[in-house]
Amino acid sequence: MTIAKRLTSLLAAPLAASAGLPAWAAPAATASGTYTTATGGTGGPLPNQLNLQPAATQIASEIYTLHNWMMIICLVIFVAVFGVMFYSIFKHRKSVGHKAATFHESTAVEIAWTVVPFLIVIGMALPATRTVVGMKDTSNADITIKATGMQWKWGYDYLKGEGEGISFISNLSTPREQIGQPGQPATQPRGENYLMEVDNDVVVPVNKKIRIVTTATDVIHAWMIPAFGVKQDAIPGFVRDAWFKSEHTGTFRGNCAELCGKEHAFMPIVVRVVTAEEYTAWVNTKKAEMAAQADDPNKTWTIDELKTKGEKVYTANCAVCHQANGKGVPGAFAPLDGSAVVNGAKGDQIHVLLNGQKSGKYPAEMPGWKQLSDTDIAAVITYTRNNWSNKPAENIVQPAEIVAARK
Repeated sequence: MTIAKRLTSLLAAPLAASAGLPAWAAPAATASGTYTTATGGTGGPLPNQLNLQPAATQIASEIYTLHNWMMIICLVIFVAVFGVMFYSIFKHRKSVGHKAATFHESTAVEIAWTVVPFLIVIGMALPATRTVVGMKDTSNADITIKATGMQWKWGYDYLKGEGEGISFISNLSTPREQIGQPGQPATQPRGENYLMEVDNDVVVPVNKKIRIVTTATDVIHAWMIPAFGVKQDAIPGFVRDAWFKSEHTGTFRGNCAELCGKEHAFMPIVVRVVTAEEYTAWVNTKKAEMAAQADDPNKTWTIDELKTKGEKVYTANCAVCHQANGKGVPGAFAPLDGSAVVNGAKGDQIHVLLNGQKSGKYPAEMPGWKQLSDTDIAAVITYTRNNWSNKPAENIVQPAEIVAARK
C-alpha cells in the first residue's frame, strides 16, 4: 500500500465524522417563536450544555457556521499532521533497521509548507472578516438603547426610536435566600433561573435592528447575549456599540462577561423580544408607570414616608454590598451601621451618594448614584440615618436638598 493510500485511510474516518458535524451542530431553533422551547424554556444555557446556544440572529448564525467550519479545518489539519508524524515514527523506527535521513533544504517542501498554510489562513480569514464587518455595522438602527454597567447592575436608557425616554435599572432578582449571605449557606433551593433573572427586562420588538450603546460608571463590564452573537465591553469614560436583530420572539439571557469584582456573577442580562404590537403596549405601560412614579421634588415628605421608601431603594441597590444589616463585608465593603459619614453632616453623605467616594480603606470604590431620582436618594439617606444603631443630629433629607446638591 502506498503512503498516499495509507494517509487516505487514516483521514477517512475523521472526515466522515466531520461531514456530519454541521447537522449535529445546527441551531436547534429556526422557526419564529420556537427559541424559548429550544432552550428548555429558560432562554439561557441548558444544564451540561457543551455546544453554543441556538442562534437567534443572522450574525449569531454566521458565528455558529464559522465556529463549525473552523473546528472541521482544525480537525483535518490535526489528523493530517499527527497521522503523518506517527506513521513515520512507526514505519521508520530504528528497531526495524531504518536510519535517519540526512537531506535538508528541500525546495519543494519549503514551498509547500509556506503556500499551504497561507491558503488555509486566507480561506479562514475571508468569511470571518465578512462576519466581523457585519457585526460592527450599527448604522440605520430602529431603536438605540444605552446600557450602563455599574457594580453590580445594569442601567438602561432608550435613546432613540419607539420607547425613547424610557429609563430603568435592572437588578438581579434571585432571592438572597437562594444565594446565601457571606459566610452563610443558602436557606432555599435554587430556582430555575438562578442568577439569570432580573427585576426589569430589556424589551425590544422582533425583526427590528437594535443598537446597544455601552458604557460604565466604575469598572469595565461587558454586555453579552450569546444567542444574539453580541459581546461588547462597557468601559468608564468610553462609548462602545453593538447591534442585534432577533428573528425570534422569546426570552434571552446573558451575563456581564468581564470580571468586574466580587459580585460579578450578580449582573445577569435579560432581553425579552416581543411582537410589534406587544412592544407598543409595553412602551405605553412603561411610560405610564414612569409618569406615575415621578415625584415632585418640591414635596415635603414625612420621615416615616422617606424611611419606608428608602428601605425599598436600599434593598434593591445597596444591600448587595453593605448587606441588609448595614454591617458591610469586612475587608471589602464599608459598614453603614455606625458609619462616621452616615452619622455626620448630611451634606457629606449627599455628596458621596451623588459623586461616589474612594476612601482607600477598601478595594472597591463607592460609585456615584446620580441615576437614582432625587426622591430615591433622599429616601435612602434618610433610611440609613434612622436605621440600625445610627442616630445622627440631622436625621432627615428632603428631595429638594438633592436637587440643590446636583447643581
